[in-house]
Amino acid sequence: MSWGTELWDQFDNLEKHTQWGIDVLEKYIKFVKERTEIELGYAKQLRNLSKKYQPKKNSKEEEEYRYTSTKAFLATLNEMNDYAGQHEVISENMTSLITGELTRYVQELKQERKSHFHDGRKAQQHIETCWKQLEASKRRFERDCKEADRAQQYFEKMDADINVTKADVEKARQQAQLRHQMAEDSKAEYSSTLQKFNSEQHDHYYTHIPNIFQKIQDMEERRIVRIGESMKTFAEVDRQVIPIIGKCLDEITKAAESVDHKSDSQMVIEAFKSGFEPPGDIDFEDFTQPMKRTISESSLSNSRGDGKSEPKFGSKSKGKLWPFIKKNKLMSLLTSPHQPPPPPPASASPSAVPNGPQSPKQQKEPLSHRFNEFMTSKPKIHCFRSLKRGGAGPEDFSNLPPEQRRKKLQQKVDELNKDIQKEMDQRDALTKMKDVYIKNPQMGDAASVDHRLAELGQNIEKLRLEVQKFEGWLAEVEGRLPPRNEQARRQSGLYEAQNTSAVNSCAQDRESSPDGSYTEEQSQETEMKVPATDFDDEFDDEEPLPTIGTCKALYTFEGQNEGTISVAEGEMLYVIEEDKGDGWTRIRRNEDEEGYVPTSYVEVYLDKNAKGAMTYI
Repeated sequence: MSWGTELWDQFDNLEKHTQWGIDVLEKYIKFVKERTEIELGYAKQLRNLSKKYQPKKNSKEEEEYRYTSTKAFLATLNEMNDYAGQHEVISENMTSLITGELTRYVQELKQERKSHFHDGRKAQQHIETCWKQLEASKRRFERDCKEADRAQQYFEKMDADINVTKADVEKARQQAQLRHQMAEDSKAEYSSTLQKFNSEQHDHYYTHIPNIFQKIQDMEERRIVRIGESMKTFAEVDRQVIPIIGKCLDEITKAAESVDHKSDSQMVIEAFKSGFEPPGDIDFEDFTQPMKRTISESSLSNSRGDGKSEPKFGSKSKGKLWPFIKKNKLMSLLTSPHQPPPPPPASASPSAVPNGPQSPKQQKEPLSHRFNEFMTSKPKIHCFRSLKRGGAGPEDFSNLPPEQRRKKLQQKVDELNKDIQKEMDQRDALTKMKDVYIKNPQMGDAASVDHRLAELGQNIEKLRLEVQKFEGWLAEVEGRLPPRNEQARRQSGLYEAQNTSAVNSCAQDRESSPDGSYTEEQSQETEMKVPATDFDDEFDDEEPLPTIGTCKALYTFEGQNEGTISVAEGEMLYVIEEDKGDGWTRIRRNEDEEGYVPTSYVEVYLDKNAKGAMTYI
């Protein structure tokens, strides 16, 4: 089956068909290119997706990835990154093995096709030229034959005419002979041309054209084989990465199987355990016996009958309750690092006797008196605003519950020990370098490292002192050291004695009064003037701060932490509190939106009449 014998007369159709084959090949190349672009785009989207959900370094979100479920999710993100890499491998292999190779092959194929059809057209033109020569020779032979017949007829006519001279007859005879000779010559030439054409035509249709068409057929078959191999490569490229993708999926499955709900539950306990004991039962308060009124141990103040000093308001103590107060507001205020809790009062009432007899059991302070002490403290609003600013906590983490404080102190001790180890490694390295310089002075001056060694020694000593300090606090939390020194105990005992004496003195005054209930009720009325709802409203109804200037956002800031506000670049806002030295400026967008932004992110224009006004960037 050969195109040269079967399609000897389909030159034009073969030309169209081979062009169509090249178009199909180019279309397939375009298809593979678009597939590689899709793979690259998909890999890029997978990587961006994995990066988007990766925890930010040195952030609270990174700490949350200690749970088994979040660890499994992190492993999934990492495997998805590797999964994306395999799609990049698919794109690279398809580009190099298919797109690049086929693009070069198409260029070669076009050149080969052009050459073959050029030879075919040349052979076609040659046979057409031979045909034209044959036709010309045939027409000339035909014309000469007709001329010879006319010349013979003219001679015969002249020869039969008696009136024609002999010379005219001879002339006509010679002319007829000449025409006959020319006809014979044309006949011979036509015969020779015909034989030559037949030979050329035979060679054209049985030799030249079959050879050319066979080359075209081979070329087309190679194209078909090549595109089939490319399609096979297309599948093999995908198949090669399937094992690695399978491993990625296996790792994701393994990570999912490692999720342990019991372990996560235990981690939650370790993360949020405060170390407090649940509050005890509330004692019955018998109002029928005013002189024996007692306040429950689980009320706002705690009993100190065992000789321990009374804790400050807001300290973490066993069995504490906070009645009538919104928990989130009160606990935020109590843990504010800028506002220390108010000290305990020196006596229970103005008429207390400092040196009076002590009761065997110290009386509790009234609840309202504690509220009055807290509400009348001068810096309370400053405390609330300091909380919003997110100020740093105490160095000893005393604002945290015992269990959390222990963890923070242990973490701090570990960090300091790591820093000490780094400094010691540097010192050891410099010491070795100094020894080398001493043995080989040409390599360097040994005295040049003395200053640095001295600095490292000082740094190590400072870090060790810090470690000792934090270890002392840690030991105090863990119960290895007394919680207070003797001086604090003596001060606490003095306060308890004064407080107990004052309570007993009040009781004696009420007993000696003609109407003890009047004194009791008067004292109660004085002490219970601040209800719990007023305490809440003190913060809910806080008057908004006045505007002290304006500012322009130099950069976009995404306020994700509590107390911050998001701003867009170029946005104009109002300044309500300037930077206090901690790098934050408080701004307001409208009546309902206000918060803090980094001072370096805004350009502030304070009003000239504002207190302490200044312009800074």
